[in-house]
Amino acid sequence: MAQAYIVGGVRTATGRKKGRLSKVHPVDLGAMVVDELVDRAGIAAERVDDLIFGVVSQVGAQAGNLGRNVAMSSKLPLEVPGVTVDRQCGSSLQAMQFAAQAVMSETQDVVIAGGVEAMSTVEIGSNVRDGLAHGRGVPKGERLEAGYPGIRFSQFDGAELLAEKYDIPREQLDEFGLLSHQRAAHATQEGYFEREVLPVPIALENGAADSHVIDEGIRMNASIEAMRGLNPLREEGRITAGTASQISDGAAAVMIANDSAVAELGLEVRARIHSMAVIGSDPVIMLEGPIPATEKVLEKAGLSIADIDLYEVNEAFGSVPLAWAKALGADLERLNVNGGAQALGHPLGATGAKLMVTLVHELERRGGRYGLIAICEGGGTANAMIIERTGEAA
Repeated sequence: MAQAYIVGGVRTATGRKKGRLSKVHPVDLGAMVVDELVDRAGIAAERVDDLIFGVVSQVGAQAGNLGRNVAMSSKLPLEVPGVTVDRQCGSSLQAMQFAAQAVMSETQDVVIAGGVEAMSTVEIGSNVRDGLAHGRGVPKGERLEAGYPGIRFSQFDGAELLAEKYDIPREQLDEFGLLSHQRAAHATQEGYFEREVLPVPIALENGAADSHVIDEGIRMNASIEAMRGLNPLREEGRITAGTASQISDGAAAVMIANDSAVAELGLEVRARIHSMAVIGSDPVIMLEGPIPATEKVLEKAGLSIADIDLYEVNEAFGSVPLAWAKALGADLERLNVNGGAQALGHPLGATGAKLMVTLVHELERRGGRYGLIAICEGGGTANAMIIERTGEAA
């Protein structure tokens, strides 16, 4: 079986809700990262076999097979198809897994995988609300109701249940939320993100042209006093707005190729996709899935958590990576080292690819070997992936 290699990756800096990217159409934002990826790879656009894009709220500007619309809006020729994936918050990580499977099977040789979410334009849950408004029913059918009678599947409830199950106090959550901002601020100030971020041209409110290059959600002067002063999202809960991921706009993409394409096209190999896993878990606690997904992907790789140099575990809520680290005995110094979604934002469909782009660049910067990504997802599923850096340190 052929190997799957990451030969390029790029992302936008994230925009805050109603912020600097809020006027950019999600299809255009996706096409920008695709074009940049093709340019950086230095290959003819027609050599790309497919484009797989993740997006969660598939309504309005993100409806109508967004993946195909991104392909048609980019420099890819009309013959490159395009498809859309919804694995909730892990959509673009799942897109990468599908792309890897395609090139490993040699049914395709070069695939672009990524995602986008314009949460300022298409609010989270708007597809469900639009369905209700037009009398089109609810996602929970009779059989699912029979299996989970009267149960509301809620990520907010899941975040609290996770904190309770793994005994993560409010104080620790606040400290971790602060650390996310501090790490993201440090990485930004030191220029760690510059190589991975595509400047996006935008128009300011006064009509002036500008370029969006810095993740907009980072609070450069965050303090523990401010974190502790926030009210919990539910009465007597532990999670606050400061320890939840930020609503964001953004896009990211990676190019994945197999051995024959790398050799023929002279592609620069950045990392090898070492192993992949996707699991289902309890949909009520919902956010615990990264733990068994990581256990599965480590077993498939023949590695232990101690072998992994860096981990990116999505900060949907602070309780997710903290519970993950506690369950697996992971080193917090290797976890989300340049900050996570509490500071950098969580543009749902783009997050998996966004984290992968950051992970590849940080492994290169540090000269690390193995990196791991794990993402919790609505419905109690989770994806995990291990990569092995193959290029030279930056």
